[in-house]
Amino acid sequence: MSSERLVVVGSLNMDLSVTVPRLPQPGETVSGADVVRGAGGKGANQAVAAARLGAEVRMIGLLGDDALGGELRERLALEGVDSGGVAQLPGVASGLALIVVQQDGENTITLSPGANHHLDVPALDNLTGGTVASPADTLLLQLEVPLPTVLAAARAARGAGALTVLNAAPLPQSPREVLAELLGAVDVLVVNETEAAGLLPAAHAEWAEQARALRGLGPDTVVITLGAEGAVAAGPQGACAESGFSVRAVDAVGAGDAFCAQLALSLGGGTPLPEAVRRACAAGALATTRPGAQSSLPSAAEVDALLDGVTDAAHVPGAAHDTDVPDTADGIGLPDAPHDTDVPPHETNEVHHA
Repeated sequence: MSSERLVVVGSLNMDLSVTVPRLPQPGETVSGADVVRGAGGKGANQAVAAARLGAEVRMIGLLGDDALGGELRERLALEGVDSGGVAQLPGVASGLALIVVQQDGENTITLSPGANHHLDVPALDNLTGGTVASPADTLLLQLEVPLPTVLAAARAARGAGALTVLNAAPLPQSPREVLAELLGAVDVLVVNETEAAGLLPAAHAEWAEQARALRGLGPDTVVITLGAEGAVAAGPQGACAESGFSVRAVDAVGAGDAFCAQLALSLGGGTPLPEAVRRACAAGALATTRPGAQSSLPSAAEVDALLDGVTDAAHVPGAAHDTDVPDTADGIGLPDAPHDTDVPPHETNEVHHA
């Protein structure tokens, strides 16, 4: 498959993660394992995911001028991501995420946006020279940077003829008017169950109906991830549904980002919607079998192997980070909950996901 070109406008964070037996209740202290530090941020995660999946990727965003910012920029380069559109702001801290991971993969995330909050429309223009994407590109967006900036990027890329994909996470409570304009400015919308419900004024009995209703807000194509039930999508050619895979979840952080990156690449390359959703499910599924955000992201070879029916796809010879997969993992899955974790709280370690 020829390399696709992806532009990501979004957040870059340093993640500090700790694994605990169970998530603490309000006011409670729970002892956990040692803190693990790793590169994150939904924008950077999706950029790295796409690079590992074989794409030519350009990242646009802001970092602080602190030590974390320098480290995060270096990590993008090591992954083969073009960081020419990433700048470090003097006197500003880099974004930081505090992540608590339950042993079954469920997690909570507290985010300090830092430099990401400074990515306003003038900053976007300075970083891109007024050209966000070309007609041959696919633009991938999330909502961890200011909403007006995301809207400006979507409009510029769509006006240039690029495919625009929005992962509407985390879903903002306001300003709703700008969010409504954004939904009308993108080609593809990706949401989970919670986000889908937050965008619609009324519930629908079936998820396919909900996806069709979300198309009425502007996007040509809508994909809703459904945790253990898989994912559904609706587009100009109709609706489709993809079921899940079995997995012993290790850490769901980054799985949603792997899903979005693969979906954007597949659709940008002309893959039919059902096949694109299935492949995205496989990418997100593989990410749940390893700890961390960017450290969990799979390679194209791993995704191919899973789709070809290789039982232990995470141990494909030559696959990225194959030593991170525990021997007990007996399957693959895609989580689906707010942010980029999707394992429902009532499930055990061995679950069925898409």
